[in-house]
Amino acid sequence: MAETAPNLRFDLVVATVDRTAELETLLHSLERQTHRRFRLVVVDQNTDDRLAELLSSRSELDVLHIRCARGLSRARNAALPVLTADLVAFPDDDCDYAPDLLERVARRFADDPGLAGLTGRAVAADGSWDASWKADPAVLDPHNLWNRVISFSIFLRRDLVERVGAFDERLGLGAASPWSSGEEVEYVLRALRTGARIEYDPGFSVTHARKAYSPAELRAVGFRDGASVGWILRRHGYGAGTTARMLLRPAAGVGTALVRWDVGRASFHAATLAGRVRGYLGAPSP
Repeated sequence: MAETAPNLRFDLVVATVDRTAELETLLHSLERQTHRRFRLVVVDQNTDDRLAELLSSRSELDVLHIRCARGLSRARNAALPVLTADLVAFPDDDCDYAPDLLERVARRFADDPGLAGLTGRAVAADGSWDASWKADPAVLDPHNLWNRVISFSIFLRRDLVERVGAFDERLGLGAASPWSSGEEVEYVLRALRTGARIEYDPGFSVTHARKAYSPAELRAVGFRDGASVGWILRRHGYGAGTTARMLLRPAAGVGTALVRWDVGRASFHAATLAGRVRGYLGAPSP
């Protein structure tokens, strides 16, 4: 029997810790969805019961509340055994879905049975997006996914999730390593290497607040994200050409920023470069 968009079900896995107001924004956006066949799997990493009242008050939502120790990849892995839906997504606890997002995603998968996954673009509350996001749709491959994948705008068929398996707990926020991000890029990379067709379409956007960082925080983010990229490059056996390009980009960024007398951006790019080298040297061999 052919798939139809109205019949496709979603499991939305959201890991959350130390937040209530932000999660309430996500819940409100889910209550407004025009496609109603979804379940919210809340992986609660708090040590208290701060979410109990908030979740119990959302009688319109189908919510499964489970608990897990801290760590983003660990939390998502805790949810994998309970997934039953056709499609799986991983919204952040502070993002906002447009009312028709799940309806449009379901229609895309129903219209294309060979599509195994879909990624979209992050936008700010005013609809703007970071210039690093690619504007053109693309079929993802190991070389073009870097600016086309972010966790809260990934939608995957459950059978693909079952083939790929667990998130690597050495990556992701809360991991006890310098490379505590990039877990979703590494996951999609493994999915692609099963032969899955995953497409990026910037028309499928998810609203996520744009964070403001102090110079020190920006350097820390650059090093963290850079270390994750370096780790993935070595762990997945990227060749010398790709690795060199990924190292040269932040090096070039340092030079460009200094020409503009932008010391803050130069410092960020330098931290990114240092992180990529650190991650590459610290990663296990393929």
